[in-house]
Amino acid sequence: MRYIKLGTSGLDVSPIAIGAMTYGEPRRGHPVWSLDEEASRPLIRHAIEAGINFFDTANVYSQGSSEEILGRALRDFADRDDVVITTKVRHTVRSGPNGGGLSRKAIMSEIDHSLRRLGTDHVDVYMIHRLDNATPLEETLEALHDVVKAGKARYLGASSMRTFEFAKALHLQKANGWARFITMQDHYNLLAREEEREMLPLCADEGIGTMVWSPLARGRLARPWKAETTRSTSDPFADMLYTDLTADSDRAIIDAVGEIAEAHGVSRAQIALAWLRHNPVVAAPLVGASTASQIDDAVASLDIDLTAEEIARLERPYTPRHDFQGISDDALLERIKAQIPGFVPAA
Repeated sequence: MRYIKLGTSGLDVSPIAIGAMTYGEPRRGHPVWSLDEEASRPLIRHAIEAGINFFDTANVYSQGSSEEILGRALRDFADRDDVVITTKVRHTVRSGPNGGGLSRKAIMSEIDHSLRRLGTDHVDVYMIHRLDNATPLEETLEALHDVVKAGKARYLGASSMRTFEFAKALHLQKANGWARFITMQDHYNLLAREEEREMLPLCADEGIGTMVWSPLARGRLARPWKAETTRSTSDPFADMLYTDLTADSDRAIIDAVGEIAEAHGVSRAQIALAWLRHNPVVAAPLVGASTASQIDDAVASLDIDLTAEEIARLERPYTPRHDFQGISDDALLERIKAQIPGFVPAA
């Protein structure tokens, strides 16, 4: 494994990150596809043995059990000083007032809860899990700065938002001498390239390394067109991200992935992940691996160099599409409920 710097920071990370939303007690998270601790631990260990040192979770994943499972596994299988742990704060984790959001109170409470569940005295990157429009941005940024100064986080990160909002946050951090975001976790893959318009150029200019969520388009890029999996039939959020409005171009892209994979004698996932690496602002895709072979595919993708002609074949069919980066989670949830009668979100 060849490690890279995360953006222009001095932090060394593997160019593959493990997204731990997959790991969590099913009764506390996603009963269809969450893996319990017994099933999760061998996969986390396999990732470490493959050289991966970059692990991402959040306080809201499976009501905190993702952090618990990840923390115990890293304690047992890795040297804490070698691994990079990121966790996130923003979404509602308990009922009642101050149970979520990015107020100073919520941030100061949730960092302690996350550290307790992870079994460590610090996280390497503490991230805001989208913005909280009910809290002044200055309040959020100063509280995050204080978390760093207290030694509870080494660095800060952000996730999906509008580009102007991220630019404003970076400006406020610089103007006030507050700890700066070193990474942006955004939605980017061959079927979702809208971030190329503004966010990725901003990150490149500011020296921000990106972590890509849904790098395989919720698995669509890892299987033939319209092939189904257990998760694909129980993921209404994915149906909002990838609609039939772009079905023709999506199919052409997915078919191109398959043809290039066959020519290389590798899996589709390896080609889709290899494509991400041609954009230097992408530090690491977040791989929500539920099998050891998925981890192996991700690592193997690092050895694939696509030609300019292959990259053009993959990109040519793309058509502009609606982007959900700026839509609140509550608004997305309402859209899902309207589209799927009787839908009840996972806890």
